[in-house]
Amino acid sequence: MGTTPLAVVFGTPGTVLTQDQFDFFRDADPLGLILFSRNCESPDQLKRLCARFREAVGRDAPILIDHEGGQHQRMDPPVWPAFPAPAAFGRLYARDPALALELVRLNGNAIGNLLREHGVTVDCAPLLDLPVAGADPVIGERAFGSTPAQVIAMGRAFVDGMRAAGVTPVIKHIPGHGRATVDSHKQLPTVDTPLDELDRTDFAPFRALADAPWGMVAHIVYPAIDPLRPASTSKPVVETLIRKRLGFSGVLISDCIYMDALQGDLAQRCSDVLASGMDIALSSHGDVTDWTKIAAAARPLTHDAQRRLARREIAVETVDVDSAVQAITRQLAA
Repeated sequence: MGTTPLAVVFGTPGTVLTQDQFDFFRDADPLGLILFSRNCESPDQLKRLCARFREAVGRDAPILIDHEGGQHQRMDPPVWPAFPAPAAFGRLYARDPALALELVRLNGNAIGNLLREHGVTVDCAPLLDLPVAGADPVIGERAFGSTPAQVIAMGRAFVDGMRAAGVTPVIKHIPGHGRATVDSHKQLPTVDTPLDELDRTDFAPFRALADAPWGMVAHIVYPAIDPLRPASTSKPVVETLIRKRLGFSGVLISDCIYMDALQGDLAQRCSDVLASGMDIALSSHGDVTDWTKIAAAARPLTHDAQRRLARREIAVETVDVDSAVQAITRQLAA
């Protein structure tokens, strides 16, 4: 086991770690683990899986999940509560902004409390993307709204609620996925919008929440900044746009390197992500055979990445999750 973890987060295929998976994680020492529905069967099982991964790497490693609400929550009903989709809060915002923000914050806090109870410490939410007419529906109900002011307010409320629960939020998909006309899981999108228009719209929520602890970078080409490479593998996007122009100082993790928007084999994709200046490459799928190739192409966390990762959230607010979800759902339906 190395003294500095590899700058990779892996996803595992099942509800338990097999011995060869455990051995790989022990020897490779990746930064963390990301969970999906395939990993979440029951509360006790999920707690054991998180504890087993941390046993393998020998430290209190970050464990991530995509738990946004609606169709994008990995701890599925009926075992766990059904959280409303972000767009439901957006529709309420049009009628009662103050109540919508109150409920969004409570929702972030309730999700955070649920995750922390199971050993999950990082949530890949909220989306700050601004969907536009004609874009691919991959964002859809996952967005809080389509105007910068609304998304900024609601994103901030969600982030504040989650951090108060002691869980780290990840704003995504920097610098904006809302204009993509294809799903980056399947193809490489290109957003040809002029830079001044992007600055005024898509980039605005990420600039306003540049103090968020983590951010996830999209696999999208922005020709106004880099005509050749998607944001997640582009040094001009990462260093010039995200770090300097938007002022984001937190941890940067890529979207999943298995997504078909990227080219090359998995090792090349991992290498390209980290060469751009990103802190972490995300590998959501595969097993030991794939992981070994990815780990060989990865590097240890940089000193700057370690410094950014050192910031941890402290739980200061506890809520009864089931009661909170029932109250939120009732008020959204009123």
